[in-house]
Amino acid sequence: MQLLIVSYPELAQEDAEWLVSLRERHRELGHSVLPPHFTLVFPLSGMSKSTLARHIKERVVSSSRVQFALRSSILVKDDSSDNYFVMLVPDEGFSSIVKLHDRLYTDVLASALRLDIPFIPHVTIGYSVDVQACKNIVDTLNRENFEVQGEIFRLDLVKKENDQAWTVQQFDLK
Repeated sequence: MQLLIVSYPELAQEDAEWLVSLRERHRELGHSVLPPHFTLVFPLSGMSKSTLARHIKERVVSSSRVQFALRSSILVKDDSSDNYFVMLVPDEGFSSIVKLHDRLYTDVLASALRLDIPFIPHVTIGYSVDVQACKNIVDTLNRENFEVQGEIFRLDLVKKENDQAWTVQQFDLK
């Protein structure tokens, strides 16, 4: 069992449908069992739900909602596997998401922060060991001149076991 912190952003229905269809259109890629989301704290083992929930509450009590706009796709090599990830990254809202991530990785989570890799706020479209297939999708997306605007208004504490994940508690941003 692992715990993680994500945000399922508020999106216009058309944008939410586009993200879901994009993942479906590239079914050959692996993708998360979660709907489109931003991961703010990556999966952790060995921490109790109550400890993590208390920490989140303390960190987000004064955090503001984050407006963002996704307008580009990037290719990122996974540090722990042979996979390459196709990600949508925000140009608007980038720094606010990074700062929220940094607030969460303090105190009880400080030792879990990976300092050997950068944190890149993103919504994952999919991943594969086939780097050229991933690169082709990134290039196609970037030629489409897409824009997905949304808002991070809540954080979800998610429990993940095997290929299943579910929200165990939610925390609203102000």
